[in-house]
Amino acid sequence: MESFMKSTQNLDLNVSKSTFGRVFRLDGSGHPKERKGSKFLNEIRAGLTTFFTMAYIIAVNASILRDSGATCVCQDLKDVGCEEMQYSSCLIGIGRDMITATAAVGGISSIVFGFLTNLPVAVAPGMGMNAYFTYQVVGYHGTGSVPYSLGLTAVFVEGFIFIALSLIGMRQWLVKLIPSSIKCASGVGIGMFLTMIGMSYSAGIGLVTGSYPTPTGIGGCPVQYLDKFGVCKSHKMTSPSMWIGIMCGGVLTAYLMAYKFKAAIIIGISITSILSWPRNTPFTYFPHNTEGDARFDFFKRIIYFHPIKNTLMAQDWNISAANRHFILALFTFLYVDIIDASATLYSMARFSGVVDPESGDFPRSTLAYCSDAALISIGSLFGCSPVTTFVESGAGIAEGGRTGLTAITTGACFLISLFFAPIFASIPPWATGCTLMLVGCMMMRQVVFINWAYIGDALPAFITIVTMPFTYSVSYGLIAGLFSYMALNILIYLTKKASGDRIEPPDMDNAEYWSVKPGGNPPWFIRVGKKVKHDGIKAWPWKSGDGVLEIQSMNGSVTNGDRELDETKSLPRSREVSYAGRAR
Repeated sequence: MESFMKSTQNLDLNVSKSTFGRVFRLDGSGHPKERKGSKFLNEIRAGLTTFFTMAYIIAVNASILRDSGATCVCQDLKDVGCEEMQYSSCLIGIGRDMITATAAVGGISSIVFGFLTNLPVAVAPGMGMNAYFTYQVVGYHGTGSVPYSLGLTAVFVEGFIFIALSLIGMRQWLVKLIPSSIKCASGVGIGMFLTMIGMSYSAGIGLVTGSYPTPTGIGGCPVQYLDKFGVCKSHKMTSPSMWIGIMCGGVLTAYLMAYKFKAAIIIGISITSILSWPRNTPFTYFPHNTEGDARFDFFKRIIYFHPIKNTLMAQDWNISAANRHFILALFTFLYVDIIDASATLYSMARFSGVVDPESGDFPRSTLAYCSDAALISIGSLFGCSPVTTFVESGAGIAEGGRTGLTAITTGACFLISLFFAPIFASIPPWATGCTLMLVGCMMMRQVVFINWAYIGDALPAFITIVTMPFTYSVSYGLIAGLFSYMALNILIYLTKKASGDRIEPPDMDNAEYWSVKPGGNPPWFIRVGKKVKHDGIKAWPWKSGDGVLEIQSMNGSVTNGDRELDETKSLPRSREVSYAGRAR
């Protein structure tokens, strides 16, 4: 065992000292900006962890996009939803096309993103946006206002608009405008969102369900005891699959993590999946029914590649056919992706410890946003809804991922899954549910960096945190937090100005500094207009109303990722200096 450990250490050391290690800034590579704690084998293991936690997207995304009907044509126009035999047969082919498309897009996107940005963040067709695309834009079996092919065109155009916004710096600038506490709260909210997903039936252990009259209720019943609304009628907390997920995917994984056992998450997911594959167990993923038989028939193929036959480059450029609805869909994709993808990408960058505390930015941010935008357009060519950075990347980061090698490994697994799709599509949701909850626990640590001392910062942060899981949307949570921040602080500001600075909250000295002129480098067009010198990662200076220089600094909680993950003590908040010389 000792010789094995020594050989792995030598491998890590040799790779780090090579040109390969220097390109990815591995620890010990000698690069001036090397990522502390990053080791070759750690990155590979982290990439595998990320893949296992998001492998469900292969089957789930295919299932959702199949409901759009895609390029299938219903012959009976009076049959709303079209349930005719020929149409159903076409949908089977669409589902298999989508499995291939999802795996291919996830693989290409993650590899490209990891190589160009050197961030441990995986990219694939996003949950939420796929549901919006299917059920609101295209409609169930094509009953919506925009045809499938025209919807893909909207996604394709959106990517290029994103590239333009990223190149001029608007996207990065908008992220920097977000108050520091809300940025921290976004990471916490995403962690709670992951926890909610991990507790659900569709992508988790099935611990909670919808309910009436309460919004949610305790679940844990076998699926045959769920009513048509997904509520447990009886036998609550008796589901064998839930308990195998809790004990093997949760307790065992947490136990191994307590001892800093490497690959703990992968081991938990693998054991739970393998135990769930035999058919004659109460927690099998292949029950003896129509759905279980279909899954098992696909699983038995082991090695199988299905070429895309119907959805490849299926765009329709006749925009005039649904111009108003096309524009509405385009701008909805745009604003949701700006908020959702930008917030997720920033939170993952911060979680991995690469956000600069002075500028509030992370390395290659412009390239990251441009890559994300370009991949949206590329994904549409395969017939997929918008791709996005995945919050499940937090699992790989928690496993030690610090560089783009993590994302590249995840992407390679997606490409391999093109030929082993039956296996990777057969990872049951209860195998990854507790993993998502554990990642949520790790991301919750950031809550201590929120400024709870002042209501104007604390309440918007709290609203951001709770809205994300309860609305099942990162974007809605961020919108709610920003709206409450503006509403509350504008009222306080107006009261203060109307009273000649005599009436202000007694604890206003505890408020975080914020300005409409965010720290770091402003967009190039503002630098040209104001003749502000571009100076790397230093703060963006400007003259105050009194002609005295103000300096803004981001919250000091943005620190090295290892320290954030491994240390539980709270870090001191950075001090911001105002023109009055008062330290807050």
